[in-house]
Amino acid sequence: MSAAVAGLVLAGWVGWRIWGGYRVPARGKALARRELGALAAIADALFPGELLPRSGSEAGIPAYVDRLVAASAPRQRMLMRLLFFLIEHGTLLFPAPGGLRGLRRCSAQPLAARAAWLEGWRTSALFPRRLAFTSLRAIVTLGYFADPAVLRRLALEPFAIETPVCDADLLYPRIGAPRASIALGPADRTPPSDGTPLVAAPHPERT
Repeated sequence: MSAAVAGLVLAGWVGWRIWGGYRVPARGKALARRELGALAAIADALFPGELLPRSGSEAGIPAYVDRLVAASAPRQRMLMRLLFFLIEHGTLLFPAPGGLRGLRRCSAQPLAARAAWLEGWRTSALFPRRLAFTSLRAIVTLGYFADPAVLRRLALEPFAIETPVCDADLLYPRIGAPRASIALGPADRTPPSDGTPLVAAPHPERT
């Protein structure tokens, strides 16, 4: 009887650790609520909003990674989800600072302990551990620098380029369309785009 009770308690603990306590309102296109919650915690630990006034979760990293996973091939999708699971529950193998509290999953750790624990992955003597961190950081960094507010702060915002009408547009139809579909003439030519930024917001460094 005691073994059965212990088994039920263990099963309940495992279930709560994997699925319980996440405050993400809904699952994404490819990722579950627990994965989005883990990514938000990891993103804030790697990008706490100190050097740039935008934390990882504020920059929408979980939503970006969800779209990336959804657009990936099945094998890459599986590998990324396994990576997120490894980092989220890797505290069972490599406890975070804080004694027994360090055994809680990554997203349940305080921000400072979470950041210190991830730094331990980056500087680990074990190559597989460093490789896992490098892969995770690459994915999260892609999401951070896809945020328009971050790009504007770094003066790297994309440019709006109005497609000009050039000589080639007068000679060739759109792909798959017949030549008779060309409705442009010499009077429709336009000058090249001047590359005006999408959002002409002033940068603090320039004011």
